[in-house]
Amino acid sequence: MHRVLTVLLLVAAAASAGAQDVVRTGDIGKRGLTNADFPRITKLAPNVYAYEQVDPTKRIVTVNNLIVVTSDGVVVCDGQGTIDNTKRLVADISKITPQPIKYVVIGSEHGDHRGGDGAFPASVTFVNKPRSITLGGEELQVLDIGRAHTGHDLVTYLPREKILWMSEVFINRIFPSMANSVPSVWVATLKRAEAMDVSIYVPAHGFIDSPQILNEEERNYRLAIERVIAEGKRLHDAGVPIAEAPKLADFGPYADWTRRAENAAPALQRVYDELDGKL
Repeated sequence: MHRVLTVLLLVAAAASAGAQDVVRTGDIGKRGLTNADFPRITKLAPNVYAYEQVDPTKRIVTVNNLIVVTSDGVVVCDGQGTIDNTKRLVADISKITPQPIKYVVIGSEHGDHRGGDGAFPASVTFVNKPRSITLGGEELQVLDIGRAHTGHDLVTYLPREKILWMSEVFINRIFPSMANSVPSVWVATLKRAEAMDVSIYVPAHGFIDSPQILNEEERNYRLAIERVIAEGKRLHDAGVPIAEAPKLADFGPYADWTRRAENAAPALQRVYDELDGKL
C-alpha cells in the first residue's frame, strides 16, 4: 500500500496512549521527522481525515487539510500553497475513495492555503462564506465565529463527529502570526470555539496529534496570544518604542515556540496598533 495511506488511528490510540509521549512542537525536525515522512493522513473518525503536507514556503512546518468522504462526494477544507502540493492532495484523496471532490471550503484566504487552487478539479464548488453543506447524509456547518489570523476566517464544524476544523484560527505550537489580526478579537474567537460542543480541534498548521493533545494545544494557543497581548501592553504602557519591544518582551513558556523569531515583532506591532486605536 502507498505510504501516504498509512493512516494513524488517533481516536483509538488516544484512549490507550493518553497525552502521548511526543515533543510538543510545530517544527518537523524537532519532532524527529523529515520531509520524506510527508504527506501523512490521520483518521479522525469514520470517513473523516486530516492531511499534513510540508509547507514549501516555511519548510519546517505543515499545511493541513480536513477531508470528509461521503457516499455522494468529498469535501476538502482549505487547500495547499502550490499546484504540486494540491495535485498530491487530490491524488492521495483518490487513493482513499473513488468519490469526486465536490466542495473546497476556504477557511483561510492566504496564499499558503490557496496558491494551488488551480489544481482542484474544475467541477468543484469553492465555499467562501458561511453556509451548511449536506452531502451523502453528512452535515458540515461552515461558520464565521470571528476574525482571527487572516481577517476573514471560516471554520467548519461536523456536528455528528463533534470535529471543528479551525483553519488558521488555531495553529499548533507555532508562535502566533498576528500581522493581519486584531489581537483581542482573535482571543474572543478562540473562546467562542472553546464554548462549542467539540471533541477534536483541528489546526491548519502544526502536527495532527491525539485529540487530547490538540484540545490542550488549542487552549495553549489562546494563552500564547494572551501572553503576547499582555507583554505588548506592558511595554507599550512603559513607553518602550516598538522597535525595542521584541528584545524586551518576556514570552515565558511560549518563547521557544516554532517561528518566534519571525512572528514576534509583527505580533507586538499589532498589539501596539490596537492599543493606539489604529486597527
